[in-house]
Amino acid sequence: MSGAVQAGYAPPTGPDQPAPGRRRLRRLLAATVAWAVLLAVLTWISVRDDPPTVREQRSLAEAGPVVDRAVGELLAAAGDGGAAWLVPDVLRRGCRVTPFADGAALTRGVEVLLADDDARGLLQRVADRLPADWRAGVRVTGEGPVLRADAGEFVAVEGRSTGSGRVRLTAETGCRPVGAGYRAPTADGGSEAAMVTELLGGFGGAAGPVEVSAAPCPDGATARTATAVSAPDRPDRPTLPGALSRFSDGTLQVRATTELYAYRSSRTVVAERVDGRVRLTVAAICRR
Repeated sequence: MSGAVQAGYAPPTGPDQPAPGRRRLRRLLAATVAWAVLLAVLTWISVRDDPPTVREQRSLAEAGPVVDRAVGELLAAAGDGGAAWLVPDVLRRGCRVTPFADGAALTRGVEVLLADDDARGLLQRVADRLPADWRAGVRVTGEGPVLRADAGEFVAVEGRSTGSGRVRLTAETGCRPVGAGYRAPTADGGSEAAMVTELLGGFGGAAGPVEVSAAPCPDGATARTATAVSAPDRPDRPTLPGALSRFSDGTLQVRATTELYAYRSSRTVVAERVDGRVRLTVAAICRR
């Protein structure tokens, strides 16, 4: 028998010899995995050693204080435009910083209740009072006037109307590595909390603990907001103006209806009926 191979005839591959197509596929798969591993290693080294150049490289622990200062600036800029107070911070977990890492996004805000419906006027006054390097501006969109600014360190500032006579101003980090995590500023807030408890006494008392939020003011003071909700309302409970107007003598009344009462003196006081209860807020705000 001759061992010569006929022209045009490919010898059969044995069980231990993969076909050429499968060998190429395995090489391509191995190269892809090696590249992915190398990219992940380089990304980790860059995040660890290089100076931050994009938002995703600054952790929530680093960006949180920037947000806190931005909220204080917003509160100071909006403080005399109506009744203003801090709203609770929102921390959203589970966003993706990279394909290999989860993160979280922090939002803090200021609510402003106006005596009128001129949201654009308030937003423009706030924009004019913010630091010049924030490059704040107001433009009209299909959803109404919107304030946008850059508080630095990739912290975005926005303001827009949230309803008749209401404006919400926010500072947001976007998705970040969590790092050591975010720790909100704390303050005693004892006088504001005591005032909330006293005022809710006319509506059956507070149904739960008084929550206190804080933020640093541009002048070095600390803004504080205390909020609590009453027990379920009863038909014989007094109206909001009837229960609270005696506390607001000589102050600036911002809004007075059966469902919403707000005034401003040395502190901001806002009472609102929500789902059969009274939500009451007392705030010591930043001032310019």
